[in-house]
Amino acid sequence: MTFSILGRCAATGQFGMAVSSSSPAVAARCAHARAGVGAVASQNVTDPRLGPHVLDAMTNGMDADAAITSVIAAASHTAFRQLLAIDRVGRTAIFSGTNTLGINAEYQSQDAAAAGNLLANTTIPKSMVTAFHDTEGHLGNRLIAAMQAGLDAGGEAGEVHSAGLLIVENQDWPLAELRCDWTEDCPITAISAAWDVYKPQMNDYVTRALNPDSAPSYGVPGDL
Repeated sequence: MTFSILGRCAATGQFGMAVSSSSPAVAARCAHARAGVGAVASQNVTDPRLGPHVLDAMTNGMDADAAITSVIAAASHTAFRQLLAIDRVGRTAIFSGTNTLGINAEYQSQDAAAAGNLLANTTIPKSMVTAFHDTEGHLGNRLIAAMQAGLDAGGEAGEVHSAGLLIVENQDWPLAELRCDWTEDCPITAISAAWDVYKPQMNDYVTRALNPDSAPSYGVPGDL
């Protein structure tokens, strides 16, 4: 029901993930990231608790592989879970349980990992990671390019209806968290359009939180 990618920007220290599914509100269940720690995708027959558990393990010093291994060892119903992690230095790990749905596949490299289930074919995660590395610019651009490559390679076996993009940097809240929870059109296109609007304003929102006296004008009716 899902395909996703995790990525790290070695230059900025940002972590992010992008995900899409035929199910509604996929990012609400599957997207997890923590500044200075890493990012996690918890998917397939999703247990959203696993994402924070893996982030906690990495916060406590485990690398991505050890964190996933420890969380899976302590969890129940793990045959139904698909779990991806990237740690603070870009090491990646993926677990796909024996009951992962339909055609499922995974691919990982330094600074990026992708996986999916109920896919149209097994080439999709590799296409996503390749596109991530071949794309220049902001981490958000690279994650969206990877999602589009996954869609172009066949995507999910059925139509996708929801998508999300999550990026963290220095603060304990997201630098960007964009979601399309349901559409009959392409949710990846919707997220891409939202990113084009949000990206130029993104750092202003951080300034407004930390030091509103020096923040730029809000650009809304009534703003002086």
